Amino acid sequence: MIVVVGQFRFPPERMEAARPVMRRVMEATRAEAGCIEYNYAEDVLDPGLIRVSEVWESRAHLAAHMQTAHMATWQRERAELGLSGRSIQVYEAGEPTAL
Repeated sequence: MIVVVGQFRFPPERMEAARPVMRRVMEATRAEAGCIEYNYAEDVLDPGLIRVSEVWESRAHLAAHMQTAHMATWQRERAELGLSGRSIQVYEAGEPTAL
């Protein structure tokens, strides 16, 4: 299992325009083979900060995701919206257990 965690930032005044764009990429990604979770969440204490969390069945599924048309579109759109501060990490994880 592959876990992706990170963050990026949009200018707070661009968040209204960014939400439908993020929604489209989330919906398309969640429909991909191997996607277990794919989430963007606005930080309630820091306007414009978006938290990222993803879970994939394998690195191969994550690699395939990065080559999709909707990711190419997302990369272009997010740049146009002023994305900055992108910091994303990938981790290999074992089987989940309840906390």
